[in-house]
Amino acid sequence: MRRLLDQGWTVRATAGPVAPALEGVVVPATVPGCVHTDLLAAGLVPDPYLDENEALLTWIGDVDWRYETTFTWSADDAAAAHDVVELVAAGLDTLATVELDGRVVARTANMHRSYRIAVTDDLTVGEHSLAVTFAAPAPAAERASQELGPRPGAYRAPFNAIRKMACSYGWDWGPSLTTSGIWRPIALEAWSTARVASVRPLVDVRTSAEGTTGLLHAHVDVERAPGSSGPLTVTAEVAGRAAEVVLAAGDSSATVELEVDDVALWWPVGHGDQPLYPVAVTLADASTTIDAWSGDVGFRTVVLDTTSDAEGTPFRLVVNGVPVFARGLNWIPDDCFPTRVTAERYATRLTEAVDVGANLVRVWGGGLYESDDFYDACDRLGLMVWQDFLFACAAYAEEEPLRSEVEAEAREAVTRLTPHPSLVLWNGNNENIWGHADWGWAEQLEGRTWGWGYYTELLPSIVAELDGTRPYCPGSPYGMDPAVYPNDPAHGPTHLWDVWNGVDYTHYRDSVPRFVAEFGWQAPPTWATLTRALHDEPLASDSPGMQAHQKAVGGDLKLSRGLEPHLPEPRTFDDWHWAMSLNQARAVSLGVEHLRSWTPTCSGAIWWQLNDCWPVTSWAVVDGDGRRKPSWYALRNAFADRLVTVQPRDAGLAVVLVNDSAVGWSGSARVRRLGFDGTALADVELAYDVAPRSAVTLPVPADVATAGDRAAEVLLAEVDGRRGWWWFAEDRDAALPGQDLSARAWAVDDGYEVTVTARSLVKDLALLADRAAPDARVDAMLLTLLPGESATITVRSAAGVAPEAFLEPLVLRSANQLVYR
Repeated sequence: MRRLLDQGWTVRATAGPVAPALEGVVVPATVPGCVHTDLLAAGLVPDPYLDENEALLTWIGDVDWRYETTFTWSADDAAAAHDVVELVAAGLDTLATVELDGRVVARTANMHRSYRIAVTDDLTVGEHSLAVTFAAPAPAAERASQELGPRPGAYRAPFNAIRKMACSYGWDWGPSLTTSGIWRPIALEAWSTARVASVRPLVDVRTSAEGTTGLLHAHVDVERAPGSSGPLTVTAEVAGRAAEVVLAAGDSSATVELEVDDVALWWPVGHGDQPLYPVAVTLADASTTIDAWSGDVGFRTVVLDTTSDAEGTPFRLVVNGVPVFARGLNWIPDDCFPTRVTAERYATRLTEAVDVGANLVRVWGGGLYESDDFYDACDRLGLMVWQDFLFACAAYAEEEPLRSEVEAEAREAVTRLTPHPSLVLWNGNNENIWGHADWGWAEQLEGRTWGWGYYTELLPSIVAELDGTRPYCPGSPYGMDPAVYPNDPAHGPTHLWDVWNGVDYTHYRDSVPRFVAEFGWQAPPTWATLTRALHDEPLASDSPGMQAHQKAVGGDLKLSRGLEPHLPEPRTFDDWHWAMSLNQARAVSLGVEHLRSWTPTCSGAIWWQLNDCWPVTSWAVVDGDGRRKPSWYALRNAFADRLVTVQPRDAGLAVVLVNDSAVGWSGSARVRRLGFDGTALADVELAYDVAPRSAVTLPVPADVATAGDRAAEVLLAEVDGRRGWWWFAEDRDAALPGQDLSARAWAVDDGYEVTVTARSLVKDLALLADRAAPDARVDAMLLTLLPGESATITVRSAAGVAPEAFLEPLVLRSANQLVYR
């Protein structure tokens, strides 16, 4: 029997600096939910995502909150005579005291784990009260930090002292909204004799001349009721096969092994299909089935290749024996209040990753172990998941009580996530080994623990014990050897933040890393998102609301510094918004194309980041309202299965053809040096033959690759309708003409079509359709047209605006408009 306790809840403040309007106020509460969403629903606080409202809500994290409800234990419930009744809390955020009928039955201290609380002897027929009181999370972290001994971190708040979503204390892309609440379901569960405590369905694949066989090892842990010790039968079924194991009296675990002949393998998207096989596990005593578990598995193998070679230490994912170039995106929590992220929202956001050409998402260590809805979507979509354990940008104490919490949450996370074929890598932490080596932490710690034991001993031992089918890496970045500098691009995964923080994005070309797990460039959200969230008059890059939604230290200065080598200083805010959006898109293109051009030496590029948790200037390619920035389209071009890119090589230029498909690619590449008026100045045909999952480099002859007038010439490589461009001069120094084009727009089913014809060279044409209709989305962006060329852009929108709205100068944009003459 399982009864959700999701009705009749209230919440009220019990201690701390409560806003005067809320003193003594009892608020209806939604469970699962959190304090912020409850106060919002009651109309008692403003939306923290709008304007400067975040600052008005900081007091919430300094207050203790008490959730209360009642429920009835009926005569029928009592008559069922269950051996065990438990209060099961799937998620309490974070420092909670649980009371049943006024008696404390549990105290918890970890947002990232669940709890089973025995209440068998506490339930009598009639009404019962249930209360959960949460200690204020901001001062709680400060107290815990002092008790453990302060540890350094990248931010002021000691988020590393308690086991709570680290980014809720604020990050360089997120607000400080430290909340409390029952954030995952809470229920009463009653059972007798025994129950299935956990199932770890681990898979392997055996290939022979007879075919491919899938091997399933279903590890089943059983919890017995007090006094129950008789034999039990565990049965597992998959693909029409079934096997059983008898648990002898007193035994509590079993492994059921099954083989599936002619199994269809699960592949990352772009490498094959994603077949999933339902698995059913039942637990029976001598007379009947007493519990069951079900889930899906995908048969595949995954290995991390770190075998040293002439260039250093690779970091290459190998799935089903095939090396996979990781075209990835980092994932942060999609909302500051996780209960607002539904299965549908996960599917929508992760589909954006697949549509942009990604095959991997990295779940970053300052967030959450996401809900099963996230991993289910990745299983279906073929998105590989790199899963961080939840440690980020700080030193962590290895002493009690933190150590036991870390072990408990890690064991639960590994057990819960093992069924998912999309999960291909466990990673110990984000940037903590690097921080200890390079950010002065060692001196501050003065010999105190900082997490190394977690990353090199505890976590890998848990993975080996409970999983064993997936690789583990101690951290990112990491040189794959304690003696190697952790962010050495020649060894293991690298983070390239020196570019954003200090130099122009063209410096991505300064090294050839083996794998890049983080790199990024900022831009504001789309216009419709920005103007929905901010109401500054006038709206400007330095207006109060814009500043409140720029969380990176020196972020605006870095944006301006990064724009200066490429484009003139914008004259208006409209131009600033477009210029920064375009500059991010160009940084994405340059960085990703550079890394992919060096395959297989480089075997992964994971952009920071896919998504935002609120409307903010950030590195995301999909903004906080779910709108695609121009950088999304740039990334789609750079992540294409077949990529044509022009790269500097030796003292000249080369066309690099990247073929990340299963089919060979051969033919002739046409490479032309053109004047901006479209005149061909030099021309060459280069034969190519690119094997599957590889790249070739085609040097461009010097007479074609050398400009006569750098300000007025461009190199264009064309292969099978794909284009790669090399601009000899930056826009600010080039003779780009003013935007000169003809355009017409007309309504079609589900939206509009816009056809543009260039009268002169038009660079990076973008239809910023959300400026005309907030729901509008285009199918293409950042098109460069030679004189006389045309392109048609499809707009999906139900707004019903006049077609001419999409032809306005602030909607139909190009780089040409930003070069003032």
